[in-house]
Amino acid sequence: MRRPQTGRKPMSDGLVNMTQRRGFNLKDGGQIVGVLIAFVVICVVASLVAPQFLTSYNMTIISRDLAFIGIVAIAQGMLLLLGDIDVSIGAIAGLCGIVCTKLLVDAQLDPALAISAGLAVGAIAGAINGTIITMFNLNSLVVTIGMLSVYSGLNLWITKGRTIVGLPKEVTVLGGGTLMGVPVPVYIMAGVFLVILFLTTKTVYGRRLYAVGNSREAAKIIGIHEQRVRITAYAVAGALAGLAGMLLCFRLVSAQASMGQSWLLPSIAAPVIGGIATTGGIGTIWGALLGAAIIAVIGNVIVLGGVDVYLQQVVTGAIVVIAVALDAITRKMGRG
Repeated sequence: MRRPQTGRKPMSDGLVNMTQRRGFNLKDGGQIVGVLIAFVVICVVASLVAPQFLTSYNMTIISRDLAFIGIVAIAQGMLLLLGDIDVSIGAIAGLCGIVCTKLLVDAQLDPALAISAGLAVGAIAGAINGTIITMFNLNSLVVTIGMLSVYSGLNLWITKGRTIVGLPKEVTVLGGGTLMGVPVPVYIMAGVFLVILFLTTKTVYGRRLYAVGNSREAAKIIGIHEQRVRITAYAVAGALAGLAGMLLCFRLVSAQASMGQSWLLPSIAAPVIGGIATTGGIGTIWGALLGAAIIAVIGNVIVLGGVDVYLQQVVTGAIVVIAVALDAITRKMGRG
């Protein structure tokens, strides 16, 4: 006996319609092409302003910087796709790096176990952020500002304000080594990028991520567990931040409380520059990576140009403001 038609669309149909309505279709890559063209133009200008820009040595420096910025940009990009943000991401990176280093130096733990512990700490820290935000329906910016202070305080408490040294050589190669002339962190970043790109574009979870970013209320109506999707994204972002923090420790062969603090602005600027809307539901992880590349190149040009290195933060901050303003203008024109 046939069931009567209720007129309600299946959950999968509603999910596809929601994600396609606001730019989930990756075939429309016009915005990514625009960011790529901007990146090429910036590189051309940089090579003209600073002849040493295209040297192999400088390319190695840029690629290594890109690896760290790229990982945290991908992490933040996932949250921005939800319409959320985590300003404690740098402090989480520092916390994971410190925990891993302490386990390797003081406890002399096996490197694989120490790295796994660092990733777990990042995932737990991110999940805590996500749980507080979703359980009490709080603003992600306000909550993570508070958690930034919590994690920064933990970093100071664990290190007692001192630099931790004595990392074994078998892990330092992960942060400072090269393979076929390419820094090892670049390969790790590439792996992270491919995994998160697949997760956000080829899986049911990815479609739910975009649906929640598009409209949380509508996502609930079609049966998506919005809280679970958001907490998972925060946990993944925390683990990725932890990975970047540990790689930085391995690169510097030490750990200190201030590690990761400078990553906050680039982690936000890169995805926004790459076309991920701060309101959620629009953009791709490709954009986060390209935006990170632009940030890395601009930072490098500042150094090559002899500009005070401390002005890099000023430039990055200005880029964030301009990128957000342009994003808002573009969205408004698109609706008009």
